[in-house]
Amino acid sequence: MQTKNLQGRIALVTGSSRGGGRGIALALGEAGATVYVTGRSTRAKSTRIDLTGTIEDTAEAVTQRGGLGIAVRCDHTIDADVKALYERIKQEQGTLDIVVNNAWGGYEDYDDVDFSVPFWEQPMTRWDKMFEAGLRAQMVSSRYAMSTFFLEQNRGFLINTGVYSDFGGDYPINVFYDTVKRAVANMTRAMSQNLKANHIDVTALTLAPGWMRTEAVYKHYGLEPGDPDFMKVEALHTTESVEYIGRAVVALASDPHVSQRAGQLLEVGTLAEQYGFTDIDGRQLPPFRV
Repeated sequence: MQTKNLQGRIALVTGSSRGGGRGIALALGEAGATVYVTGRSTRAKSTRIDLTGTIEDTAEAVTQRGGLGIAVRCDHTIDADVKALYERIKQEQGTLDIVVNNAWGGYEDYDDVDFSVPFWEQPMTRWDKMFEAGLRAQMVSSRYAMSTFFLEQNRGFLINTGVYSDFGGDYPINVFYDTVKRAVANMTRAMSQNLKANHIDVTALTLAPGWMRTEAVYKHYGLEPGDPDFMKVEALHTTESVEYIGRAVVALASDPHVSQRAGQLLEVGTLAEQYGFTDIDGRQLPPFRV
């Protein structure tokens, strides 16, 4: 599907051992990029013993796709880890072109308390993980991207992954989740305004996938990860592969006019129509709605 239009580009995808981060890393690799793959799950020790996927697995798959995958263990809730990560990329590459902040801890201990219960029944540990391993982690990574690379280069492309959350109506809202995901979009829009006001040629935007068939989703429906027969489960008919968002990232990173989208919350389904890409099964899924 891809040409090697990102050959020579250096990318960082945080939280890419599994899920959407893995899909983004794979698509970037297929486009020829060198991709730093970060997360806490390694072959020596995984954060989720019930799910497959490590940073080494993803890095090897990136290389198999035609790029170069480099696995670096990094706990994005620890600032010193993030600082060391950026210093390593600086030492090894000297430059950085694309940062996708995708690390997310909001689904840890997911089954301990029903995700759909009202806010007064939600555990505050869930709130803390969503902000610390999600929103705060994105800000810390963005700051190091700026100070280590983008300010000096006066160029760069920064994506914070989020969700489209304006469903309205009677859609059941998890107050914690909805708050932090809206904050991602607000934060990124404000980042973009700061960049523009200071005449810095860096584009920051938020990218929202639809409902992805992550490893956890496959497991929930009793399927093996990547099962091509997922359509036998009616509930999964509108789901996207984790590589759909990856193809959106590649399309944006390849667009010489992407700066015109600075500060926006973009949806993968809309970008698929605009740029003409499809999911791995050939479908062009529209933006997720309920």
